[in-house]
Amino acid sequence: MVCALTALSPVLAGPQTAHLTAAGVQPCRPSIALYADWDEGDWYETDPQTRGASTVEAPADKLQPLTDTQLTFFSHPDNTRWWLSGQENTIYQMHGNFHSPYQGPNSFTAPFEYKASVVGTVMTGFEINPNPRYETEIFYDEESAGGRGLSQALGLAGFTNLDVVRNPNLGLTPYVSHIEIHQTIGLTDAMVPQARGPLALATRVPMRRFELRAGKFGLPDMLDINPVLSDSHQQFTNWTIDNDGAWDYAADTRGYTYGVDLEYQDRAWALRYVIALMPTVANGITLDWALRRARGENMEYELRKGFLPGKDGAIRVLAYGNYADMGLYRTAVIHYFEGITPTPEITSVQHQGELKYGVDLNVEQNVTSDLRVAGRFGWNEGQHESFAYTEDDQTFLVGGDYAGTSWGRKLDKVGVAFVTNAIKKDHQNYLKYGGLGFLLGDGRLNYAREDIVETYYNVHLWRGLYGAIQNSFIEHPGYNKDRGPVDVEGARMHLDF
Repeated sequence: MVCALTALSPVLAGPQTAHLTAAGVQPCRPSIALYADWDEGDWYETDPQTRGASTVEAPADKLQPLTDTQLTFFSHPDNTRWWLSGQENTIYQMHGNFHSPYQGPNSFTAPFEYKASVVGTVMTGFEINPNPRYETEIFYDEESAGGRGLSQALGLAGFTNLDVVRNPNLGLTPYVSHIEIHQTIGLTDAMVPQARGPLALATRVPMRRFELRAGKFGLPDMLDINPVLSDSHQQFTNWTIDNDGAWDYAADTRGYTYGVDLEYQDRAWALRYVIALMPTVANGITLDWALRRARGENMEYELRKGFLPGKDGAIRVLAYGNYADMGLYRTAVIHYFEGITPTPEITSVQHQGELKYGVDLNVEQNVTSDLRVAGRFGWNEGQHESFAYTEDDQTFLVGGDYAGTSWGRKLDKVGVAFVTNAIKKDHQNYLKYGGLGFLLGDGRLNYAREDIVETYYNVHLWRGLYGAIQNSFIEHPGYNKDRGPVDVEGARMHLDF
């Protein structure tokens, strides 16, 4: 999959530098900016959806960015009706030999290997109607994704590089990653500040409002956002850390889809509904435009309130349902035992209009000015085949990051996260008897949860130049107790223009 606009940068950007960056393997996240609360003298977060924004409009001469350091190669002024930016993200990963008495067509391969990926994006936007209460904006982005993932991005539910495309044969040819219209309908004249970026150009928005988006985008652009656990460009790179692995969200193999997003934003909470196109086949590049037979529906409630007194935080609850031409793992196994197929084959038991559903709990909490913690719990019913994201029926994730202020590097960040993934019994049996999913298939399975610990250190080098080192320790790759563990080392270079 390929990320669209992941920004949620661990760097604390001011309004002149707030931006989103393209991620290569999945849709991405709105950028976060920190400002001083002009009335109370405290810091608060805000973003294109005004998460945590002040409920009182601050005078322009009182609202100051946390840092004057330029965090992109080129400045992005607030006083224009257009937006132009770009990014490039390069990730290099390798692993040594690890224990593997056998492997199958979709295994994470045991011998030493190394791979590199690169994703570049040009992001543009224009304000058609700059009236902040009824703002109308359009966005158009072009992207190119190249390179390959370790083992062709197979063999792990929590794959180590969010930027790789699961079908590397698509090549480097540029493609449209975003083309959408964004309409704001204000319900009050009271305004709150907003960080400007490639998904939102207004610097002020109504405190209570409806927002409508329609076009091509990635669902993680607006759902399941978490400032600590959402950005493969300057944070973690694992699929099941940057997103809820059990959320099989509607997308093509690059991570994008066409759809409509309707949001209501209020003082301290928000409600979102997104309907989007599903691929015609699992992990497919072609989308099914017949909504009556195939679609993804998503509903999320967000409460912007911390668990610790006086500290910012948020909790989000997401529910989704996908209708598509899917099969049941149990039926595929039954056909295998009846001799209908030589191995369980999920593609032989697919039916149009099958429903896969699940839920997600997403929390974040500021602990100190430098320390943040976050987590997710995701679940889906696990009977229907994994179709659009990854093969994960249940996930539990905890993580955090810490800014380098105490060692004189306030724009650097260190992060650590632990995620444990699982699949249901029907899914286990399917893989045990030799079935192949679109990601997994060792030929057999001695089941155990897939446990992953990822760490990184991200460093701001100069303007829009960033570097990072990372490590992922994976126990039971592909849910197989017979294989692994494996260490994956990596390095990253990121450019923001």
